[in-house]
Amino acid sequence: MAESRFSGALQITNLDDFITPSQECIKPVEYKKKYDTGAKIKIQSKEFVEINKREPEQLEKVEITLADCLACSGCITSAESVLVSQQNQEQLLRIFEEKKSQQVASDESGNIKLIVVSFSVQPILSLAERYDLDPEDTALRLAGYFRELGADVILDMTAADDLALLESAKEFIKRYNYQQEGLKKQIPMLASSCPGWICYAEKTHGSFILPYISNTKSPQQIMGSLVKYHLSKLKQVLPENIYHVTLMPCYDKKLEAFRDDFVDKSNNTKDVDCVITSIELEQMLEQQNKKLNDFEPSVIDSPFVTLEFSNKPKHIWSHSGSGSGGYADFIFKYAAKNLFQMTDVKLEFKDLRNPDFKEAVLEQDGKVLLRFAIANGFRNIQNLVQKLKRDKCVYHYVEIMACPAGCLNGGAQIRPRNGLQSRQLVSVLESHYRKLAEMDPENNPVVKKLYNSWLDGEDSDKNLAFVQTQYHEIEKTNIALTIKW
Repeated sequence: MAESRFSGALQITNLDDFITPSQECIKPVEYKKKYDTGAKIKIQSKEFVEINKREPEQLEKVEITLADCLACSGCITSAESVLVSQQNQEQLLRIFEEKKSQQVASDESGNIKLIVVSFSVQPILSLAERYDLDPEDTALRLAGYFRELGADVILDMTAADDLALLESAKEFIKRYNYQQEGLKKQIPMLASSCPGWICYAEKTHGSFILPYISNTKSPQQIMGSLVKYHLSKLKQVLPENIYHVTLMPCYDKKLEAFRDDFVDKSNNTKDVDCVITSIELEQMLEQQNKKLNDFEPSVIDSPFVTLEFSNKPKHIWSHSGSGSGGYADFIFKYAAKNLFQMTDVKLEFKDLRNPDFKEAVLEQDGKVLLRFAIANGFRNIQNLVQKLKRDKCVYHYVEIMACPAGCLNGGAQIRPRNGLQSRQLVSVLESHYRKLAEMDPENNPVVKKLYNSWLDGEDSDKNLAFVQTQYHEIEKTNIALTIKW
């Protein structure tokens, strides 16, 4: 990748934005000693080393994975400048080729039995604008493209989006009641669906900020649990035999997929094995000298519902509110109804200092009942954290996204063309988002069925792990090599 497109919260910090692996990375470059002491070593080039008169031996490349970088208390964007493995289009294409070769040889010759691809709505809108297609048509042609590559199951992430909204809203109600009863200070509740914001919070503000952050998983990771621990049972395939790919709007989602919290230690299985972004998919098509328009539409699967609903006319849905998923809007209305028995609330977010910081207030008889905010972009995040530290934050809930304008402007969305500026392109994508049919999470029949067949029941407490997680402080590590004299 020629330039960094991780979110601003990971790029603009008081930490270095570039590391030299041999000097400053906490994962040192290791050279495995293979020869006796005293051997004469001659470096012929950057890639070959000659030891005495033996034949030159090719040096191994240093690999630093995203998992290594997540364990570091320093910068993350440098991972692009080093060899980042397991999270790019080359790796994905290799998996497809391996799957095909397995099928030719023997069904028992490899581990991957099922390749599942899940679509998020934001990259679909980005690709629709890039190739001048209708969003629904874009999704179906994407399905056709991935099936041609070798995908077995194609899913949209609406159910995961809705589960994330519902679980976040339920969590807010609990936190609000705890606060009112003086049991625990957990308000304001801060959104947790943006991995760039989470990574920044863990490394920079740690134990101070973490109690405020929602424990609900992001839609991507809920989808990962849904695929690996529910779809696997329906398909009678072990979780470790499913390769799960998500199409997402930012590189930060790659970091999220590599978190240890989302790996089953018993079989070393990730909930999401590979994240491909909008711009990487565009590159994949360009390498084939094709456009998305060249692929025939295919079906998007509906394995979790009855046949009647599987024939739904639309697969791509939006939610009322921001193009990042509408967290603030949905939780605001849910809280108004469940805390104050107020329905049909008129919700209006007003810009404050800038278009990326908005506020909405619920009042009754002149008394403020709820005060919500949307804070996008690193500068607004910094201001919000400073208010929290000075105990001057007046909000009950804040939807936080690291990218200015939110997920529709994710760092791996396709770049503006034809002279458009970034803000203009975001406005176009927001317009497309508003035109999509809106799904009410509480009335989504797929979600109702998932609660009945998957989340609720005898193991309901255990099943909470499918939709909830924990975040952890990462202590700053100073070693001699990192000190700048």
